[in-house]
Amino acid sequence: MDDPGFDASVLSEFRTRLVEHGMEEKVLDLLLTALKDRGLVKAGGKQRTDSTRVLAAVRDLNRLELAGETLRATLEALACAAPDWLAGAVPVREWAERYGPRIHSWHPPASASKREEMALVYGRDGFALLEAVHAPDAPAWLRELPAVQILRTMWVQNYHRTVTDADAEVKRRESKDLPPGRLRLASPYDTDARYGLKQGSWWTGYKIHISESCDDTDAQDPAVGGQALIPTADGPPPRLITSIATTDATVTDAEMTEPVHHMLAARDLLPAEHFLDSGYASAELIVDMKKNFGVTLVTPVLMNSSPQARAGAGFDRIAFTIDWDKRQVTCPRGDTSTWWSPATLRGTKAIVIKFDKETCRPCPVRDQCTRSKTGGRTLSLQPRELQEVLDRARLQQGDEQWRAKYGTRAGIEGTIHQAVAVTGMRRARYLGLQKTHLEHVFSAVALNLIRLDAWWNGHPLDRTRVSHLARLDLSLTA
Repeated sequence: MDDPGFDASVLSEFRTRLVEHGMEEKVLDLLLTALKDRGLVKAGGKQRTDSTRVLAAVRDLNRLELAGETLRATLEALACAAPDWLAGAVPVREWAERYGPRIHSWHPPASASKREEMALVYGRDGFALLEAVHAPDAPAWLRELPAVQILRTMWVQNYHRTVTDADAEVKRRESKDLPPGRLRLASPYDTDARYGLKQGSWWTGYKIHISESCDDTDAQDPAVGGQALIPTADGPPPRLITSIATTDATVTDAEMTEPVHHMLAARDLLPAEHFLDSGYASAELIVDMKKNFGVTLVTPVLMNSSPQARAGAGFDRIAFTIDWDKRQVTCPRGDTSTWWSPATLRGTKAIVIKFDKETCRPCPVRDQCTRSKTGGRTLSLQPRELQEVLDRARLQQGDEQWRAKYGTRAGIEGTIHQAVAVTGMRRARYLGLQKTHLEHVFSAVALNLIRLDAWWNGHPLDRTRVSHLARLDLSLTA
């Protein structure tokens, strides 16, 4: 009890050293290696992956608040680093009143015109400070301060300035003139956080992609190399997290399909079947993952979006027969196409097929085939390998047996819930992508240990939360 313990900064420095040496995933690698030696995780089985949002450890700020808080943070940094220089470079008394309190501690004007004027005042003050920092008589090291660099980037992204001999005019950028979300800073304190949008909901921060084993209970090996798994453990081995990937909020799931497989390959834990939702999949990715990693993606693909398919009436793409060798398509009434041309549609390779208008115009079922009043039917196909994979996947996902198999993916939702409820994964504890990923790795290790403890000690994981009222009722009954 007399031990003074250690300062909290020791843990902060420990995390910093891990990040600086690229050892964020070391603890998860060591755990998975030990589990692999005992047959608890393996390559060639089944795994599932899904993502969820992570809120950055900073406040959500609108554009007005972001400008004011960025300028305030820069002034705070300069007041600590070079107080004497700052006192002679800016009107300290006036600016202390304007930028002293944090922006979120007071309410902005209700009038739109006054808010716009305030934003322009912030813009002019920010440019004035940047000019002072970059002046020839200013210490050169000031412009290298991270806060000054952030201010410069933020002002480039949010303001225009036109300099003439008479004056300098400052304007805010219109929404259409802002940089892409992947480049746009969302906070002066966490420069890796980004604005994310998913299913109509916005957040500021990151995304995490969690992969876990999901082999059938009767498919688990009872022993590996003659060595029993754990002599005291009963029941099938637990589902264990095999990979954690953290990105900023703008990275789509499809962009992470290949990186996740690279991470699993590096640990020699590539599955034979990988269960994913449609956000991770495309015909090209299904082909590439099978070709490059030997992994079959079990995932729904987007259905045909033609007017006929959406309406569920008429002749959609499936009603046409494709002869790839002859480069010709036959319609449901037996007429053949007259145009087959490779093209690029929205940056993607495609094949455009057309039927002659003279053939389609007198057709008695024309209204079920095309909405064109004068032209013939047109089809757009992907290259042969991709189109055949797409057609096969669309056919399979209408089968009840495939749907029952795909139900395996749903279990990852429980893992995400457990990660959020037990480790607080929904909110980042630290600033920056690297330390946030380190936090996620530690969380994954903690979840694996919780599951292993439950399995080793023969007690099931708590799957429901009992309310305090229910606990009181049970105690009174007892």
